[in-house]
Amino acid sequence: MTGPSSTPRGEHTPTPGSTWQTELVRVEQLVDDDAPDPRPNRKTRRAMQRAARRTK
Repeated sequence: MTGPSSTPRGEHTPTPGSTWQTELVRVEQLVDDDAPDPRPNRKTRRAMQRAARRTK
């Protein structure tokens, strides 16, 4: 029976193009103070409906 090797494997360089090329994009939006509140998304609306049903 053989066990795991106690010698660690060396590092290898990845093939070109296989690493992720990430770019940070800011998606900040300015909203006027007098603008109406945005409609909650579907997940939030469903959670509010579940909470309302539980209180009945």
